[in-house]
Amino acid sequence: MLTKRKKQTVIKESQKHEKDTGSAEVQIGLLTKRISELADHLKKHAKDHHSRRGLIMMVGKRRKFLQYLHKTDEKKYIKIAKKLSLES
Repeated sequence: MLTKRKKQTVIKESQKHEKDTGSAEVQIGLLTKRISELADHLKKHAKDHHSRRGLIMMVGKRRKFLQYLHKTDEKKYIKIAKKLSLES
């Protein structure tokens, strides 16, 4: 679970301006953090199928944000993909 402090640090790392909390870059960063935490949980609790479904839904949502960013601004997409070490 993301605490307020973790969430704020992720937002500060990827925001465009001071009050930016909803841009695609911020959403991708938050989803990536939640995905990594949930993946660690599932390593310990392999039979937690409800959480696994949530993980799959988050991965799909992040993928849609990345596709949107790829279509609208390819430079930002490349920057985020390198930062998160994602392959498209």
